[in-house]
Amino acid sequence: MGKLPDYFGVTAFGVKMGVIVPGCDLVGMVYDALALCHADGFLEDGDTVCITESVVARSQNNYVTIEDIAIQVRKKLGITPRSRIGVLFPILSRNRFSLIMKAIAAAVPEGEVVVQLSYPADEVGNQLLPYDFAENMGKKDGDTIELEELGSKRFLHPITQVDYIELYKTIIEEQGPRCTIFLNNDPVKIGEYGLDGIIVANVHSRERVRKKLTQKGYNCITLQDICNEGESWSEWGLLGSNLSSGDKLKLAPREADIVADQVQTRVKQGLGTNIEVVVYGDGAYHDPSTDIYELADPQPAFGITNGLRGRYREGLKYKYLVDKMLDEGMDTSGIETNLQQKKAEGFERNSFEAEGTTPRKAEDLLASLADLISGSADAGTPVILVKGFFKN
Repeated sequence: MGKLPDYFGVTAFGVKMGVIVPGCDLVGMVYDALALCHADGFLEDGDTVCITESVVARSQNNYVTIEDIAIQVRKKLGITPRSRIGVLFPILSRNRFSLIMKAIAAAVPEGEVVVQLSYPADEVGNQLLPYDFAENMGKKDGDTIELEELGSKRFLHPITQVDYIELYKTIIEEQGPRCTIFLNNDPVKIGEYGLDGIIVANVHSRERVRKKLTQKGYNCITLQDICNEGESWSEWGLLGSNLSSGDKLKLAPREADIVADQVQTRVKQGLGTNIEVVVYGDGAYHDPSTDIYELADPQPAFGITNGLRGRYREGLKYKYLVDKMLDEGMDTSGIETNLQQKKAEGFERNSFEAEGTTPRKAEDLLASLADLISGSADAGTPVILVKGFFKN
């Protein structure tokens, strides 16, 4: 084993580690794993180490219960157990939202929960209706679709075969409150139900939606406002949380930038190697087969070291330049030399040399790469070592 040969481009390896439990020294465990990589010649200056958010949050013991969430909901909205509460645009996910829905319902056991769903899919592409269903019904964008209009045989999620309308209705009613569910893409519609408070439950456009509601005088918060303080907390609140065992929810890691910095410092001091570190969540992958956008987290990277901040991955459009030089009569040797010169000289983002290459934030690409390697199938490799990412 040893250093990878120079003819390799970007490479990424999953690094196996022991079981991470609450209270463990995660920084020390990551360091020990990287020390093995270093001893075998696989860790060097310029590498990036990506750590999955789940083990960071677990090591922080960052869990909350249904009761914790319910208490926060009542506190943040100033409501009582008999209040009527709205849940706006929740994503369709057992892992991401079923326990949150249960906790919201538990906050108003003697009241009512009104849920407004978007159609034909939620914001990350989980399908609720056939794509042509509303059009075939003569519905225009912004029109309401009542449950009665959907008929008895509702559309099931194309992958999980779950009826999310029935699932969320059952979850709510089991906690005691009455339940009303309707479909509408206009976020202001929910305000017509005379509610005591509204939880803006979507992820990526939450602030824009909240602004529309607050401008009309509605009492509303986002998921980020819940569980962002207390004994277990995250600056992301309930955003980026996941189902855990029993009635527990694992929050996103808190202060992940600090964790990334600690790993970077430990490696520099112990191994003399300069690395960058990313604490990553969902990658920004759009599945062409299902049209599901995998990014249910608020962003791909929860924490990064300063060397990645504001950094983009960009480069020459090789296939365009090679074709152009061939048309100009240049031979293979001349093309190679010319390409190396252009890389050394640098270029503007709007230059023809970069045409067709969209600069993207390094942290987003690194997090997405790491998630694809370790990701949803959970390969038992919570650390991903990325090499050659910034080399030309």
